Amino acid sequence: MTRVKRGYVARRRRKKILHLTSGFYGAHSRLFRVANQKAIRALAYSHIDRAKRKRNMRSLWICRINAVAREQNISYSYLIKSLKEKKILLNRKMLAQLAVLDKPSFIKLINTHLN
Repeated sequence: MTRVKRGYVARRRRKKILHLTSGFYGAHSRLFRVANQKAIRALAYSHIDRAKRKRNMRSLWICRINAVAREQNISYSYLIKSLKEKKILLNRKMLAQLAVLDKPSFIKLINTHLN
């Protein structure tokens, strides 16, 4: 049987995986077989955590809006319901930005449209 010289293809594939796992601990960054498993798992977690990050940010925005709304003796749910009824189309991210960075205008928004 003739000898097959595979050239650089396999080496490049392995180097790519080892580069992905370059910051990992011990054999997880040095041995290809272990590194390959860890790279697959890491990529799966990164995919899952991108969706988790969106959920976490939304809950953070809600907490920030609620904190400033409670200072004005208004519950978060009542605030959101009232804004929807008045057809004020500010999403939670924008409301949270207002609540944190420009608190007086957020309070003015609450007072003018809810009373």
